[in-house]
Amino acid sequence: MSEMEPAAIGTANTATAKRSRSALTFGRSRGRNGPRRWRGWLFALPALLFYVMFDLRPIVASVQYSFFDWDGIGASTWVGLKNYTAVFTDPDLRSSLLHAFYLVIFYSFIPVVFGLIAAATMREIRGRFTGALSRTLLFLPQIIPGAAAGVAWVWMYSSDGAVNQILHLIGLGSIARPWLGDYTWALTAVGFIGTWLQTGFCTLLLMSGIGKIDGSLYEAARLDGANAIQQFRGVTLPGLRQEIGVCITVTIISALASFDVVYLATQGGPGNQTMVPGVQVYNLAFTANQVGAGAALAVVLSIIVVAIVVPLQRLFRED
Repeated sequence: MSEMEPAAIGTANTATAKRSRSALTFGRSRGRNGPRRWRGWLFALPALLFYVMFDLRPIVASVQYSFFDWDGIGASTWVGLKNYTAVFTDPDLRSSLLHAFYLVIFYSFIPVVFGLIAAATMREIRGRFTGALSRTLLFLPQIIPGAAAGVAWVWMYSSDGAVNQILHLIGLGSIARPWLGDYTWALTAVGFIGTWLQTGFCTLLLMSGIGKIDGSLYEAARLDGANAIQQFRGVTLPGLRQEIGVCITVTIISALASFDVVYLATQGGPGNQTMVPGVQVYNLAFTANQVGAGAALAVVLSIIVVAIVVPLQRLFRED
């Protein structure tokens, strides 16, 4: 036992020294990483300040205003949930929400379908036109500001505009009309402006998604005798799950938050046939001096957008 005691003591001392060195190294690494973390926050601080001032603060202020009856100038009066009740009981406010959901068809679903067809077709063609020129032409509506697009389409939808001229040329002059002034077709006409704006974005995003799909999958499908439609259904659609989710999410937000195109094209008319929440909020806050009601409608719209976007993100998330 006496011969083993020095060896045991030496082993214990060695283990203690190792633990001391590891603890010292850990403490030094923590000491070095601490300032680095703070330096990172300092670099992000200006952006965070702008985010708080110009994003979070207006959201909090809108929620606060929504509980008051305020004309934007004088004293405000607490009304509780009265403004929120009006959003769902006032026919004009309720119809503006319904119009926004109707525009989702034209801003989101039709562009995504057209984008899928165009992207799959361009993959099959693989010609020179599918290069930079085609991508530029497709993305051009995204470059043009919405206000400019609205002004251009006002002219094209007029009685002697391009749309009616084309209808006369192809023998359909009987259905020509001032589209944006027609009570029945005005909202649909505005919707097709959204389709024109969003289709190029969806097509380019889906084309980039197709480019990342392994070509051997298409080759295997062809060897198994799959035609183009079967390849699209069995290979392309599953491979574009995330891209389709992004397209649907972005375009739905654009539809529900639409303002510039509708305001420049119709200002919500004729009557209230094309009134959407974005234009309604503007009218309530800056024309009718009902800041509380406008803020309540904006808050409700924000909640609806979040309630739609969050499940969509979960639905299209890849395993």
